[in-house]
Amino acid sequence: MSLKRGYLFALSLLLASPAIAQTNIALDGFSADATAPVEIASESLTVNRDTGSAVFTGDVVIAQGTLRLSADSVEVIYLEASGDISRLLAEGHVIFVTENDAAQSDRAEYNLTDRRLIMTGNVMLTQGASSIASERMTVNLDTGEAQLDGRVRTTLTQQDNN
Repeated sequence: MSLKRGYLFALSLLLASPAIAQTNIALDGFSADATAPVEIASESLTVNRDTGSAVFTGDVVIAQGTLRLSADSVEVIYLEASGDISRLLAEGHVIFVTENDAAQSDRAEYNLTDRRLIMTGNVMLTQGASSIASERMTVNLDTGEAQLDGRVRTTLTQQDNN
């Protein structure tokens, strides 16, 4: 993490005391190439043509560019008109990783159309040695802006800058 980015992250965390129910931070690493293919690996797949969805279960790993999403199960919802992926609904031990950031939660919705990631339930965001936890995190993947709601808790670890 660059020194400037580290200071901005630390400042945003310091301004968010545990009593505050909402925190906004910038996640430069949470951006993705929307044109990159989405690759999915799992133990099993169930396709439902009537609902236009597919459910992947068992050690699911999804990749798009430098983004990685893993979970116990992921439902993929397709756009009816084009057949392109519209949303990914992940459940159970959800982990979202980029080159610089990592987040985990109980559930996540990754909307490829409006480029938003919403993680809920025991959310933990880690950047380097610092972390921030809440009940809900919404990330705009185009801008890297994130909003955390619920009981926001932070752990700051100062790094030696010499």
